[in-house]
Amino acid sequence: MRTDRCYGRAMAGPDLNLLITLDALLGEGSVAGAARRLRLSPSATSRALARLRDATGDPLLVRAGRGLVPTPRALELRRSVGQLLHDAEAVLRPAAPLDPGRLVRTFTLRNREGFVETFGPALISRIGEQAPGVRLRFVPKPDRDSAPLRDGGIDLETGVIGDATGPEIRARTLFRDRFVGAVRAGHPLGTGPVTAQRYAAGRHVLVSRRGHEHGPIDEALATAGLARTIATVVSSFSEALALARASDLIADVPERYAGRLCDGMILFGLPVSLPDITVSLLWHPRMDADPGHRWLRECVREVCALPSTRSA
Repeated sequence: MRTDRCYGRAMAGPDLNLLITLDALLGEGSVAGAARRLRLSPSATSRALARLRDATGDPLLVRAGRGLVPTPRALELRRSVGQLLHDAEAVLRPAAPLDPGRLVRTFTLRNREGFVETFGPALISRIGEQAPGVRLRFVPKPDRDSAPLRDGGIDLETGVIGDATGPEIRARTLFRDRFVGAVRAGHPLGTGPVTAQRYAAGRHVLVSRRGHEHGPIDEALATAGLARTIATVVSSFSEALALARASDLIADVPERYAGRLCDGMILFGLPVSLPDITVSLLWHPRMDADPGHRWLRECVREVCALPSTRSA
């Protein structure tokens, strides 16, 4: 009569909970000791040992006198099972508090022109003080398409939420902004009140990424029975300001966002009623809980909350 068992029976799939039982059995060297550690009954622990034997194809612990001794396979497993459990616990444990000073990472931010010039110096200074191992990569924002956020090509974006912004994108308000007129030093509009009539009588440069020749300002002027002359259309604030700085053209730009681009120019409130715009910080929800990303978002928020220091 054969008394040996076949331990090679196939299982439907590994029960990873058995690793905890195996660790306790190998550590205690007895079913009773493992049962006490696991707070299980000896019979439940014995059944788990039987399942382990089936899974590994090895008896693992065999009787020697009144106790149990590990097989060579069990001794081999002892070296790895503890590390496996440690690694599994680390995966399921909440992320450790972030130490920015030890963070080594590159973050990509997408913005329209004006953000880097206005907020970049303070942001880079703050990052350098708190996390010298972090590098910021700024890339241009040609549109409001959320695909780069969605596919991980960029980490953060600033701007106004639009129809092309994906519904899943997270947003946090950075600041409220308004459009203002910008002219060169010495421009006729630099003295006296800027009325709607004086404003409309000038020659203007219109900013439109899509090449439109009409915008919200024109609609507001039309309600007052006025129309302005659009001398040229450009795709960026920096282009508009460059033209206005070198001529009598009038440019219209967001006051805070493009603040540094306007250094040396005269700014004035538009003589028509336009709604303020909300500039937001945008990111994909998969980055919500990432400690490094959360830290960077807070850095951007704090920098954008600082008072404006634009030179007149």
